[in-house]
Amino acid sequence: MTVVSISMPDDLLERLDGFADEHGYTGRSEVVREAARNLLGEFDDVNLEDEELMGIVTVIFDYETTSVEEQMMHLRHEHEDLVASNFHSHVGDHYCVELFVVEGELDDISSFVGKIRATNDTLSVDYSILPISEFTHTLEAAE
Repeated sequence: MTVVSISMPDDLLERLDGFADEHGYTGRSEVVREAARNLLGEFDDVNLEDEELMGIVTVIFDYETTSVEEQMMHLRHEHEDLVASNFHSHVGDHYCVELFVVEGELDDISSFVGKIRATNDTLSVDYSILPISEFTHTLEAAE
């Protein structure tokens, strides 16, 4: 097996080690391998290819890190054909939540989420996607 060296903030490394201990992993490498498999498999769902999708992307960041908000707005404008709407809110004492409603194809949504995840100083990036056809069939059946 190839050995890979990565850099991460001390607090993230502590969380990683704590997670490994709490969940019975043999070490941080096992956690990182599983996380990499999960991340790479997120958009591998063949059932979503060639489907028109809708989704929500949620980003949390510290509001004192002003560059994150600017970067989110840059990405929103860069992907205006994908982002149907977005919402910004303050939560807690220092945090912001940026919520993007997206509509498009899997590759485009994947690229958008990847660019958000690559943004420095984001604390959390989460998303949910569904095929629009799933709701079209439900509406047609109800008629």
